Amino acid sequence: MRKRMSHFLFLITFLLFSLSVMGWVGESLACTGIMLRNMDGSFVHGRTLEFGARVDSGLVVVPRGYEFTGKTPSGAGMKYKSKNACLGTYTFTDLVINDGINEKGLSVGAFYFPTYAGYSEINDENRSKALSPMDFPNWILTQFDTVEQVREAIKGGAAVIAPTLLDGWGPAPPPLHYIVYDRSGASLVIEPRNGKLKIFENPLGVFANSPDFEWHITNLRNYMSLSPENVPELDLLGLKLWQFGQGNGMTGLPGDFTPPSRFVRAAFFTAYAIPAPDPTLGIQQVFHILNNFDIPVGIAREKQGDVIFSDSTQATVARDPVNLLYYYRTFDDQTIRMADLKKFDPEAKVLKKLSTTGAQPVVDMSSEFK
Repeated sequence: MRKRMSHFLFLITFLLFSLSVMGWVGESLACTGIMLRNMDGSFVHGRTLEFGARVDSGLVVVPRGYEFTGKTPSGAGMKYKSKNACLGTYTFTDLVINDGINEKGLSVGAFYFPTYAGYSEINDENRSKALSPMDFPNWILTQFDTVEQVREAIKGGAAVIAPTLLDGWGPAPPPLHYIVYDRSGASLVIEPRNGKLKIFENPLGVFANSPDFEWHITNLRNYMSLSPENVPELDLLGLKLWQFGQGNGMTGLPGDFTPPSRFVRAAFFTAYAIPAPDPTLGIQQVFHILNNFDIPVGIAREKQGDVIFSDSTQATVARDPVNLLYYYRTFDDQTIRMADLKKFDPEAKVLKKLSTTGAQPVVDMSSEFK
């Protein structure tokens, strides 16, 4: 009996650990990424960050020549120096960029990928090119100029992702996949599956969480009838039917917060967006579109014991690869703020950090009434 009970407790512990690996215990990420083409031929892009508990994050500037060492379960991994200066977001205490832009206009975003991410087993042969899930986007930003260069490096086996425990991310390695953009509008998806890195062209430039990218693209075929054009009036055996209002061409667009639904909305919102004249106004359109993916506190949640974990949009960022500008706003402060990579010394010897915590300013306009 004692042996059976011991086996049962081991099984329960194993299941709970497995669920945490897959992102089901306590915390979940629900990010959405988009890209827009402007009338002048330039591109802008952005994403939301959702999480079921508060994530400590900030901005960091990485200069050229800064030395990094990849983290692995068995010690130091790949050693590399930054070739490009970069600007972007870091999380917790790990000063590597998981979402950002470099001086050549290349951008990367890491997105949660629960139940699908499968990292490489690390051994003596591959440890010298191993990176943690958070090191990986930092390596891409610091080493490459274009999507084509990233593609060739991944195809050539230049890096592997190690299942590394990281401060702040709980008892399991964070399961991630990645999207890469360059200044030309090229976009690439990188997904760790069964120890190998799979790459996909992403002409839409949109991204979300699990399932995998191929599944999301196939799922779009379920929504081929959607259109931004209104449906005309219908004569039904002499009975005239008219639309209630604008937007009925999009009847059937999924409105929930699951990754498949968000991917579909992102695909159609960006495909049918009227292009802005230039990157500056394009960034405004990125924020307006991403407003549609905000998750209010309480609408997407799970309860564990007496604790409620509710996804909410903790941050929204936008990137201008032409002018090398990185925009952001947070849950606590909806003011859009910006950092200009060109204003930092690319040959500096140290990292520069900025906290993104703050409170929303409220402007009293009472005295302006005339």
